[in-house]
Amino acid sequence: MRILVVEDEEGLAESLRRGLSADGHVVDVAHDGHRGLDLALAGGPYDVVLLDLMLPGPGGHAICTRMRAHGDTTPVLMLTAKDGEHDEAEGLDAGADDYLTKPFSFVVLAARIRALARRAGASGRGVLQAGDLVLDPRGRRCRRGDRDIELTARELGVLACLMEQPGRAVAKQDILDEVWDTPQHIDPNIVEVYVSSLRKKIDAPFGRRSILTVHGTGYRMAPDGG
Repeated sequence: MRILVVEDEEGLAESLRRGLSADGHVVDVAHDGHRGLDLALAGGPYDVVLLDLMLPGPGGHAICTRMRAHGDTTPVLMLTAKDGEHDEAEGLDAGADDYLTKPFSFVVLAARIRALARRAGASGRGVLQAGDLVLDPRGRRCRRGDRDIELTARELGVLACLMEQPGRAVAKQDILDEVWDTPQHIDPNIVEVYVSSLRKKIDAPFGRRSILTVHGTGYRMAPDGG
């Protein structure tokens, strides 16, 4: 894979470059937000972007937001020393696909990268539809009516899980098992963050309620798209 690392801690950036290169990947590195943004928008295409949250110049959130505004759907793994649900939610709202808090294991990082790449390019699902909501997992495209909706790789995976079983309750753990690479180490409540993000994108702007909460279980997709 071709991977972009945007990290201002030069020691960590070099460690990531060496480790990822040893795994056979082609790695570009930027140490500040301006260079990172330039590479992300014009230096690609990349298979995955590793993006530090706190950077000189534009921060990780700003870079990710700019990427998505330009229609760039490259999977983004946010790296940060911050922790907590609000920081993670902020990263997801900016368009990040996953979130890893420092310090982290390189083994875990490598597994997250593989998972993001699989979800971005290897989905075998056909086109899914619920009313006027249409999802093409293979093409990573979503639309409601005639309006396109930009989704991150993880959001796409969660939505596909629900749309494959319209009208049926899908447990949070089942979504974790399907969409996350190491679900046994993740709090099932993280699914709530992604469902909240999906509702802001596929429902709220259209006055719909297509993803319904099933208390004590998880969520279900309204067969008619809400």
